[in-house]
Amino acid sequence: MATAERRDPLAAFRFRVELDGMIVGGFSEVSGLQAETETEDYREGGLNSYVHKLPKATKYPNFILKRGLTNSVELWNWFNATANGQIKRRNGSLIVLDASGNESWRWNFSQAYPVKWAGPEFKADSGSIAFESVELVHNGFSKDG
Repeated sequence: MATAERRDPLAAFRFRVELDGMIVGGFSEVSGLQAETETEDYREGGLNSYVHKLPKATKYPNFILKRGLTNSVELWNWFNATANGQIKRRNGSLIVLDASGNESWRWNFSQAYPVKWAGPEFKADSGSIAFESVELVHNGFSKDG
């Protein structure tokens, strides 16, 4: 009797982010990996049992990348250039790793640029890590792997 290979779910804490083919640092959180196709209702005359749902455009929310504040200024410089009108679009990937550290899933996004940067909140009575986040708009993503 043949047995199927066991496939455990992938852990959400094993991932990396690439921009233009380079790892840009360790991120503690990435959100916004979503796609939604909008629909338009179309009522057909004489048909009362249902309403046709016709597909319209697919929309992609912004990616939000969060990480501990480091001496690396790459994300800040990219956002700052955008804020000063020098928009540099970059392609990138969100990559999920398996338990052995091998690439398992990859979502490639295109033509991204930062539209929001948020720095840490400083509190003298707290021992928490200082975080920065950057929000990226993009032209959608595709799945590889």
